[in-house]
Amino acid sequence: MEEYISNCFPEFVHINHYFDKQRQCPVSKILPGEFFISKSHSLIATTLGSCISACIWDEHAKIGGMNHFMLPVTDQEEHEVNWGSRGKSSDSTRYGNFAMEHLVNTILKYGGRKVNLKAKVFGGGKVLKKLSDVGQRNIEFVLEYLDNENIEIVKTDVGSVHPRKVLFDPTTGQAFVKKLYNLQNDTIVRRENDYRSVIDNSEVGGEVELF
Repeated sequence: MEEYISNCFPEFVHINHYFDKQRQCPVSKILPGEFFISKSHSLIATTLGSCISACIWDEHAKIGGMNHFMLPVTDQEEHEVNWGSRGKSSDSTRYGNFAMEHLVNTILKYGGRKVNLKAKVFGGGKVLKKLSDVGQRNIEFVLEYLDNENIEIVKTDVGSVHPRKVLFDPTTGQAFVKKLYNLQNDTIVRRENDYRSVIDNSEVGGEVELF
């Protein structure tokens, strides 16, 4: 793990990692407002309610990444991204328009080519009936963004009322999704509204769909 962490791109030194014994590889966990990119054999993990994760990769350059954003867009000017002493990105990346730009541009920075990029999209559930359907707005935003950028959407698993746990391999584009039927939906809502909450470390098991 120490070698894997030391080889991470410098923008991502703050991301939490653990070793998945079942799959025998490192896993990098991202929270709402974060994203992660890698060229190493590894997985990126997150848990989604109404939030969206776009998984984008270049299968030729073997590089890819995943983001996790909470809201579709903001009209505010983007704050400078600050990877300071706490290792946290700015609040701008909780918005889809900034989260997508950061993800795509950083993949290109480290060797990906725009023409080769492909995407898979997850999340956007309406996990609590009393909430406005921000999940649907997130879905509409990310699909429109990818279409405008001419990035091929390979697969999606969006909508419904259940939270999801997602694992993504940034070098191959393979993704594993588990619907969290037994997790209280208000727990996910609290997590999505609290950047400093901790995503469950448990390995994905049970009914897992391959995307």
